[in-house]
Amino acid sequence: MAFELRVDESAVARIADGDPEEVTARVAWTCIIEPGDRVAATIVATYGAVDALRIVASEDRSSEVESALTDPKALDEFRRALLRWRPRLTQSAVDTAIAQAPRFDTRLVLPGTTEWPRGFDDLDGHVPIALWVRGTREALLTLDRSIALVGARAATGYGEHVTMEASAGLVDRGYTIVSGAAYGIDGMAHRAALASKGTTIAFLAGGLDRFYPSGHEALLTRIIETGAVASEVPCGSLPNRWRFLQRNRCIAASSRATVVLEAGWRSGSLNTAGHAVSIGRPLGAVPGPVTSAASAGCHRLMREYTATVVTNADEMAELAPLEGPDPTTEEALLLDALSPRVPRSALEAAQRAGLSQHTAQALLGALELEGRVIERGERGWVRR
Repeated sequence: MAFELRVDESAVARIADGDPEEVTARVAWTCIIEPGDRVAATIVATYGAVDALRIVASEDRSSEVESALTDPKALDEFRRALLRWRPRLTQSAVDTAIAQAPRFDTRLVLPGTTEWPRGFDDLDGHVPIALWVRGTREALLTLDRSIALVGARAATGYGEHVTMEASAGLVDRGYTIVSGAAYGIDGMAHRAALASKGTTIAFLAGGLDRFYPSGHEALLTRIIETGAVASEVPCGSLPNRWRFLQRNRCIAASSRATVVLEAGWRSGSLNTAGHAVSIGRPLGAVPGPVTSAASAGCHRLMREYTATVVTNADEMAELAPLEGPDPTTEEALLLDALSPRVPRSALEAAQRAGLSQHTAQALLGALELEGRVIERGERGWVRR
C-alpha cells in the first residue's frame, strides 16, 4: 500500500510534547486499531511505534516480519491484523485527528511520560498505545492514590446513596475517584467527588469531542475543570460495545483498587471487576438486600471472585492504603486543624492547632511539597 507518514511539527507540538515523528506515529496507531489490540501492542513494543507503522504500510517490511514468525498462530494473527489496520491507515485520518484535538483542548499522553498512568504497565499485551486527555495536567498524576467506583446504570436509591457516601468519604481521605461517567453509579461517584472538592477522572469509550452519554455533558465539562477525561480513541470516534468493554480495563488498571457498589447479575461493571482481578488489583463489593436483583452482581463477585465485602469509605480505603511518612506531632496537630473542604488561613490553623503562626506557616509549606495540603489562594489551606 502507498503510505508515507507525514509529520507536521508545528501541529504536533500543539497536542503533545516529545519527538514529532513518535507522536505522529502514535496518533496514527490510535486511528487504525481498536482499544486493547494485543497484536498492535506487541508489534509496537517490539519495533517501536514509528517502525511498526512502517511495517504496516509496506508490503516488503510486513513480509519480512511474516518470514520471522515461526509460530503459525502468531503468523495468522499478524496477517489478520494487517487486514484490519490497513484500510484505516490514511494520512487524512491522521491529519484530522491532530487538527481536531486542539479545538477541544485535547492532548495526547504517551507511555513513559510523567502523566502516563503507571498502572497501565500491568496490562501487558493489552496496554494502550497512547491516551487522549482533556483536563488538568495534574489530574493523572493522582492516579497512584485512586480508587475506581463503578456499578450499574440502572441504580437504585440505595446504590446511589451508598455511592455518594463512599465517594465523598474517599475524597476526604485523600483519594482520587475513577469511573466511567455512565448513568447511575458512575455518575453519582463523579458528582459526589466534585461536591467534596476532590479530583475525579473519567475514562470514555468514544472520542473526546462529543461527550457520551450526552446527558452527562455538563458533568464531564465540570470534571475537566479540576480533573480529567480520557480515551484511547481520537476525536470523531464513536463509542461502541467493544470500546466500552476495553475502556473498563483502563479504569481497573489505572486505579489502585476497584469497588463495585451496585450491579445486576450481568452488569457491565462485572467486566471491570474481572479486569481488576486479572491484573491483581484489590476488588471490593458492597452488599445489598438478598432480594434485590440490583445487587445480585455484587453478591456474585463475593461468591465467585472472592471480592472483599466493603460497606463504607473506611473499609474501601483498606483495600489500597495510602502510603506516606508518619507526621510529627506538630504536623499531626496542624493537619487535624485543617479541613479537607473549607480553606483556613495559616493564622486560623495555628490557633486551632495551638502552634505559633510562624511554625504553622513553615509546616504548611513543607506539607504542600509533600502533597498533603493544598493552598487555595487567599482563601487559605485545605487538607488533601
